[in-house]
Amino acid sequence: MRGLTVLPSGRPGRGRLYVNLPDGTAVAWYDRRTNRISVLADDHREAVVKVLRPYLSGPVSIGPPPVPTAADLRRLALPPDADLAPNRPGETLLGELVHGAAGTRTRHRLRQELAARQRMGDALDALEPDGWRTLHCVPLPGLGRVDHLLLGPAGVFCVRTVPGRRQRVAAGDLLVTVGRTEPRADPGWVRRAAARAARALSVEVTPVLGVVDAARVETAPTLRDVRVLRPPTAAADLAAAPATLKPSDVEALFTLARNTQTWL
Repeated sequence: MRGLTVLPSGRPGRGRLYVNLPDGTAVAWYDRRTNRISVLADDHREAVVKVLRPYLSGPVSIGPPPVPTAADLRRLALPPDADLAPNRPGETLLGELVHGAAGTRTRHRLRQELAARQRMGDALDALEPDGWRTLHCVPLPGLGRVDHLLLGPAGVFCVRTVPGRRQRVAAGDLLVTVGRTEPRADPGWVRRAAARAARALSVEVTPVLGVVDAARVETAPTLRDVRVLRPPTAAADLAAAPATLKPSDVEALFTLARNTQTWL
């Protein structure tokens, strides 16, 4: 069949690949972890296998999907342009670098910011096998975009990336200072973003500063309500946190959060 498209769920190389009709309706998906193609409409089976062939590796099983949950049905009905799951870390910065007309200095700063968001995003995406889900570049009208929204056993976390640029990073109650640069009001911003996310998802959301490539990080003792994570230790820090959400809760929240209408 002509017009079938393959779209990833989450970061490329992880999770599922969905096969959609031209109107956005999903007719099948390929689960990379189980090497199984689940076909929703058997009359599309041959076309589905053909369009997925470049992505397959090793023996693949094909058949109808398991009985879907309510969350599965909502996810499959989501139009591609309303789905935030395929967003890459720093998606908007990529667009600015490719299509923008910024000067050399601004482009250098954008590349540093993009590299930091990508590294933080990769560290969070790596938690997926442990039951975590991550969204990147989540729109919050009036506030811009959340760099990363992390959902997992220990709760929901709103992450603001701070590029350390191999310098000292001082995180205070109101400001973050990187080296000798002008202080940034990141703690206040991420608090507001977490509060907005909590209202949208009807769940507690923890604000987080994700500090990347800092020579050292100093956190003020007054900074109690905002967590500070660094990519090398993020997995261990989150694994040590007490579990507050069941896997079904995580999946239901992820299904809600990935829909752009939830935030608009």
